[in-house]
Amino acid sequence: MNILELKNLTKKFTGFVAVDNISLSIAEGEIFGFLGANGAGKSTTINMIAGLLRNNEGEIHILGKNISKNSKFAKENIGIVPQDLAIYEDLTAEENVRFFAGLYGLRGAILNERVEEALQFVGLSEKLKDYPKNFSGGMKRRLNIACAIAHRPKLIIMDEPTVGIDPHSRNYILQSVRKLNEMGCTIIYTSHYMEEVEEICSRIAIIDHGKVIAEGTKEQLIAIITDTKDVWVGIKSNEKIDVKEIKEINGVKSVQLEENFIKIHSDIEVNNLNKIVQHLMNYHIEISSLEEKEPNLETVFLTLTGRNLRD
Repeated sequence: MNILELKNLTKKFTGFVAVDNISLSIAEGEIFGFLGANGAGKSTTINMIAGLLRNNEGEIHILGKNISKNSKFAKENIGIVPQDLAIYEDLTAEENVRFFAGLYGLRGAILNERVEEALQFVGLSEKLKDYPKNFSGGMKRRLNIACAIAHRPKLIIMDEPTVGIDPHSRNYILQSVRKLNEMGCTIIYTSHYMEEVEEICSRIAIIDHGKVIAEGTKEQLIAIITDTKDVWVGIKSNEKIDVKEIKEINGVKSVQLEENFIKIHSDIEVNNLNKIVQHLMNYHIEISSLEEKEPNLETVFLTLTGRNLRD
């Protein structure tokens, strides 16, 4: 079942179309990467899904229900972790989570249980009486997540949840995303760190100038721009190398021989690395390094949009 469906979604501002007729479906259980440079329409789309901004045209459906006609249902099933921290410095960690959970109608024993559960999940149980003004950047980000998940939403939107924090905190948050997903949550994940999206997202959409210009798995997106990969083999000497024989290996398209490298251009779908290595070993060619260079998501984004994600 699709947890989210966008149908011909459009948002216009004076003299400017921010989101231009987007249609998109996200299935339950996905970690869905949503990529776009600044001004591409990503944040506007997220704000419409979260109910923070009204669309001019089109529809948004959560679990089959139109959010414009079922706003309470949508609110109960969506949690949002905004890029700009949504926590109060003059409230304790516990009070912050309690306040936001209370906005979803949680009361009494169930509220107490969910607050404790959320703080434990993000590793802040021992800091529940502490104030965020004394927290590190990573701890504030984790508290931000706790405030978004206490009501147990089925869809969680995480907008740049690791921006500006140290590597340890980033890894902790990425592990939390995986765990939430394993617990049954569907995640929409945005980040300017392409390696995060590559690591955790099952499917990805790229938005540019208000339109979704590509969608699919990482492999499907890479296939849009190329069907080849490069294999660079570092060698001590090229005296015994027969380029013609290497070209006969299945999938190899071309071979370039340099003094300390063999650069092999090959079909991306053919796993021939073992055959290449075995061929060189048969001729007693000493290998000093080996690198398979496939295009990555950064390459795809740059090729399709003409700009870097951090622009």
